[in-house]
Amino acid sequence: MAEPGSPLTTHVLNTAMGVPGSNMTILLYKQDSSTSAVWNLITTGITNADGRCPGLITRELFTSGVYKLHFDTVEYWGSLGEDSFYPYVEIVFTISNPAEKFHVPLLLSRFSYSTYKGS
Repeated sequence: MAEPGSPLTTHVLNTAMGVPGSNMTILLYKQDSSTSAVWNLITTGITNADGRCPGLITRELFTSGVYKLHFDTVEYWGSLGEDSFYPYVEIVFTISNPAEKFHVPLLLSRFSYSTYKGS
């Protein structure tokens, strides 16, 4: 895993219970620039007690392109004794200026989710 100064951060909030989404597995992929059908796994992580997953990627590996954050929501809800309508959530986004810092949070309940581009 990368060092904490990652240019890409995420934060999971369980909006149904009003708590951070801790212990959720996250996978970060980058789309192959030669074919949109191929996604290359960059790293995996697990959210901490604050719902954050620090150190997703280093500045050196963070280049322009299309990325995907995959959140394993069925495992998360199962650990809470709940069913999940969405077995996973994937957020796909484009990075055109990797010198910037990007924050891509996930606001989640069992039957809905939303995201936005933070800073």
